[in-house]
Amino acid sequence: MNEIERYRFAERLLGMKDPLGALMMLEPLLQEHGDDRGLQELAARAYYHSAQLGRARQALTSLLERDPSDHYARFLLGRTLERSSLLTEALPHLRMAAAMHADPDYAESVGRVERKLAA
Repeated sequence: MNEIERYRFAERLLGMKDPLGALMMLEPLLQEHGDDRGLQELAARAYYHSAQLGRARQALTSLLERDPSDHYARFLLGRTLERSSLLTEALPHLRMAAAMHADPDYAESVGRVERKLAA
């Protein structure tokens, strides 16, 4: 299996709700091409969905250092922080993602975290 096939298979595994399988496919690619943005994002999603929140946070922070305008990475970082019960840290990322891109999931996440903080 070549690198592109491995990457595409990891995407399919993640789509089939098998983030650990996706990470197994991505591991050799991350060792060889760990600075690739698309690869980092896919790995971050797999880390998030497998509840490896520290690794997700690290990957997403790295993506945002390279491209602060990446609304999806910012949203996923906010969700990662929310799942880590770091609501105060999550809210600015979620708000910024919602301001950058009109996605209903982004706005819903902002409202949810605001309600949690107000409770």
